[in-house]
Amino acid sequence: MNKIPANQTPEFKEWLYGLLHDESITDLCVVFTKKDGTEREMRCTLSAGRIPADKTPVTKESVSQTAGSAVRVFDEDKQEWRSFRWDSIKEVRFNLS
Repeated sequence: MNKIPANQTPEFKEWLYGLLHDESITDLCVVFTKKDGTEREMRCTLSAGRIPADKTPVTKESVSQTAGSAVRVFDEDKQEWRSFRWDSIKEVRFNLS
């Protein structure tokens, strides 16, 4: 029987997706391994209140859901849309406001 890694379970994906949308979560940082093997820390969000109006997706299809292999998020430091693969996540850190 194959065991699904914790960062790829539906429960983990829904939990993180919820955090990304939560207005009370600040400084959400996802640490992951990029395709080139380097580690990256990204402060990111999907909270509408933290995404500038000119960067807001036109349609809901523009933002990935939990079913895919990657999730598209707004990088708060670069002020651009970026993505990471679920299977590359090493750590999630955040603060409650």
